[in-house]
Amino acid sequence: MIATLLPFLILLPLLGFVVNGAVALRAASADASEGRTTARHLLVTLVGPGVIIAAFAIAVALFMRMRVGMTGPAIVSLGQWMVAGNFAVDWSFQLDQLSMLMVLVITGVGSLIHLFSVGYMRDDQGYARYFAYLNLFVAFMLVLVLGGSYPVMFVGWEGVGLASYLLIGFWFSEKANADAGKKAFIVNRVGDFGFLVAMFLIWTTTQQLSYAGAHPALAQLAGTPTVLAIALFLFVGCAGKSAQLPLYIWLPDAMAGPTPVSALIHAATMVTAGVYLVARAAPIFAGAPQASLLITIVGALTALYAATIALRQWDIKKVLAYSTVSQLGYMFVGVGAGAYTAGVFHLVTHAFFKALLFLGAGSVIHAMHHAYHHTHRDDDPQDLRNMGGLSKYMPATATAMTLATLAIAGVPPLAGFFSKDEILASVFARAHGSPLAQASLFGVPGSSLLYGVYAIGVLTALLTAVYMTRMLLLTFFGENRTGESERHALHEAPVIMTGPVLVLAALTVAGGWLNLPALIPIGPVGLLDKWLAPVTGASGVVLAGAGHLDHATETMLVAVATGVALLGIVLAFVLYRSPLADKAHSPEDTSLLARAYGADALVDAIIVRPVQALASVVLDRGVDRGVDRGFSMGGSFLARTAALMGTRLQDGDIGKYAWMLAAGALALIAALTLS
Repeated sequence: MIATLLPFLILLPLLGFVVNGAVALRAASADASEGRTTARHLLVTLVGPGVIIAAFAIAVALFMRMRVGMTGPAIVSLGQWMVAGNFAVDWSFQLDQLSMLMVLVITGVGSLIHLFSVGYMRDDQGYARYFAYLNLFVAFMLVLVLGGSYPVMFVGWEGVGLASYLLIGFWFSEKANADAGKKAFIVNRVGDFGFLVAMFLIWTTTQQLSYAGAHPALAQLAGTPTVLAIALFLFVGCAGKSAQLPLYIWLPDAMAGPTPVSALIHAATMVTAGVYLVARAAPIFAGAPQASLLITIVGALTALYAATIALRQWDIKKVLAYSTVSQLGYMFVGVGAGAYTAGVFHLVTHAFFKALLFLGAGSVIHAMHHAYHHTHRDDDPQDLRNMGGLSKYMPATATAMTLATLAIAGVPPLAGFFSKDEILASVFARAHGSPLAQASLFGVPGSSLLYGVYAIGVLTALLTAVYMTRMLLLTFFGENRTGESERHALHEAPVIMTGPVLVLAALTVAGGWLNLPALIPIGPVGLLDKWLAPVTGASGVVLAGAGHLDHATETMLVAVATGVALLGIVLAFVLYRSPLADKAHSPEDTSLLARAYGADALVDAIIVRPVQALASVVLDRGVDRGVDRGFSMGGSFLARTAALMGTRLQDGDIGKYAWMLAAGALALIAALTLS
């Protein structure tokens, strides 16, 4: 059954890409009569979401099959891909507990985002092209998580980079959007270089590139410089894809794409690929404690750095973008500390509440855009200073986003509380008695570093509650700043958009039940721990070592996490209770946080401009002029030479022609005789 159904998981989204792509090409070249346009629109609406919903149905069927007796991974090979000497790579796909969980998230949340897109993108001229790109993205994401070897995973890894470039720059006629797509593509290539080097090292060390072959061999070399180098280079790839310092700069600009794209890329799929890779390569990272410590520290610093920037962002999507960077940092704290289940648990709950936040923001932007279009007002529908009081006009969206805000802030019993608390508790537990605590980095003991990471995590949780409550208050509560005439055109989004938002709200409420702690035995305890144990369990035990919390300490940590979340919400109410002027009457925010610490300007100054200057010198003044002169002068010389020979040979002397004919005939006879 698994061997039969598994290929269809990928083939269905690919089919959607082909069909919708053909419709997009046809629509671009054919007539735009109303009847044909309506038929094409209907076909895209059926195929685009339909193939993803069908893939989700297959994923559920595979999950039910795995629950009734499947223990080891199911590896399905579709044939040979590359062969060179003793180097051979198959098109192999591996379904195990980790990849099954990721497939359910990708296709499940992806189905909701596709349905939401039907309403959000309904009137866009690139409707068919949009769904073609969206289907292609899901297909490559499934290749990434189902790949049975690092090269196959890398195909999906690069594929989602390509599809994200197409989606981020979807409205490419505006230069800012096209630049955002290019920025995401280029920065990701920096990280991908690390992934490639890691693969080269894995092959030269083990002569294997499949997980089943390479991981046991590398586990035997745990603690060696080779394993440390492989782990570090893999993390470079993870940092690029999952937007960790310093390679995070592409993700905030990626908000240039349509809002459902932000929900798909920045909530449930592409940006979590790095977290998935660390969990997948757990046997490698468990054998390199220094690399794991570095991942934990980088994750903590990224979480804090992005959270501070989110405090002063005014674009609703930019707030959520920096929030995503911060939450990804939390996930890396978890997997870096060897709490692989905790990191993956937060990946899943984050997919629920962050997709909900992005889609809710999409509903708000949709309503604001409609209101401004109705009154011909030219203003930014994404600026928080133009909103306020929208709960009166969009009660369902306001309720759903309030739940998501409480979840990401860490308020119990919502999903974000359980996953974030598990990460912080795991780091605290590993700070004494574990291999990570006994290791050191840059001369600093691991125990001190882990306690510092825990403190940063708590501070970041406080800031998260502040900036998310700020966004909620400025959007839905207080005085309406939309405009006197515009507010009458505000309305709730259509059912095709509100429905997915409400489903995600339900998942946000119930998602924490996936892995309830023993401290709160109100239901089945540790479901995700038991599910992922065959994949990550042994590696997690290696890094956990003696790290264990007693009941009293665990209770204290839960109280701290809950108290910090509530304190952040109260602080936000205190700080943002004053009336806010609309954007037209607000001074430009030039604060350091609003400018994201000037990171883009710094990158522009030390990388972009020098490279452009060098390219100008080398290409414009060197290569281009050299090639131009070479072709022009060389072409002129050849033309003159040919003309001179022609005039000498074609002089009308019949005797000379006869001698040349005889010489040519003799040369031809000699060539035939010798051959």
